[in-house]
Amino acid sequence: MDSFTATAERMPELRARIAAHPEQFRVLTGERPTGRLHLGHYFGTVRERVRLQSLGVETFVILADYQVITDRDVAGNIRENVYEAVLDYLAAGLDPQSSTIFTHSAVPALNQLLLPFLSLVTEAELHRNPTVKAELAASGRALSGLLLTYPVHQAADILFCKGTLVPVGKDNLPHVEVTRTIARRFNERYGEVFPEPAALITEAPELPGLDGRKMSKSYGNAIALGMTADETATVIRRARTDSERSITYDPENRPEVSGLLTTAAIILGRDPGELADEVGDAGAGGLKTLTIDAVNDFLAEHRARRAELTVGDAAAVLREGNERAQSIAADTLHEVRAAMGMLY
Repeated sequence: MDSFTATAERMPELRARIAAHPEQFRVLTGERPTGRLHLGHYFGTVRERVRLQSLGVETFVILADYQVITDRDVAGNIRENVYEAVLDYLAAGLDPQSSTIFTHSAVPALNQLLLPFLSLVTEAELHRNPTVKAELAASGRALSGLLLTYPVHQAADILFCKGTLVPVGKDNLPHVEVTRTIARRFNERYGEVFPEPAALITEAPELPGLDGRKMSKSYGNAIALGMTADETATVIRRARTDSERSITYDPENRPEVSGLLTTAAIILGRDPGELADEVGDAGAGGLKTLTIDAVNDFLAEHRARRAELTVGDAAAVLREGNERAQSIAADTLHEVRAAMGMLY
């Protein structure tokens, strides 16, 4: 039995424990702020964070700004991306009184955990990590030290706050396994300090982009949460389809048409094949109108809440979250140094 199958089989029991005793869990989740958050992020991660928060699970959300440069030369519009993400978090329902939202670079003590953690893994183990291999292949660049040690950075992100729960998709499960290995090896060498976090496999639909591929900032095929209704209509109308008049759901042969159908279907809670039958001979124009209306109706409340917020609100949330994360990281680092006999 592979690791994913074994983890997936434990999900019903884990979800039952979370529902029964949310106070026993601390979740760490987040993303690299490489661009604006989009609908794929909402269905893939943001919605799950809000759900866990509503259950009473203590939630930490990291904007891993240092990690933006794992596969690129510069950080780009990092400050704008961070503030935009915070505004979307708040509009989606994350409450800074219940969830700690912070940036990686603002927590120096977190990064000091990297040195002892790097001593607990081998170069061969890092090279075998499938996510590192996939990201290296996608980047088309030489393997940097930062990319090679990316799983260890993520382990520090999780363990600095002694996270016990990490929501992940199948592709990111290996990172949680590395974190569990690091926690276990540290405890074996120096005494019990860290919990071994559990992976919470998210049951999120994969939202296709406007070209039928996975919705991604890097593909330029995404519908950003912060778009206006008019901007959304414009990007959907510009989406490529094909020359066939009648609309059918055929992901293999008609990926662009099927991508729009899938987006509308996920939002509406409908079957994409049924939507295709309803659009029928209304063609690409009818399909795009359907998708525009579905997306804009779905995001209307999010946009209304977002319009009431300012960059100053985002900055205030980050200041508070960074202060709390720094305090927790300093305590954890002190505990680590004490365990290693490095308090002077």
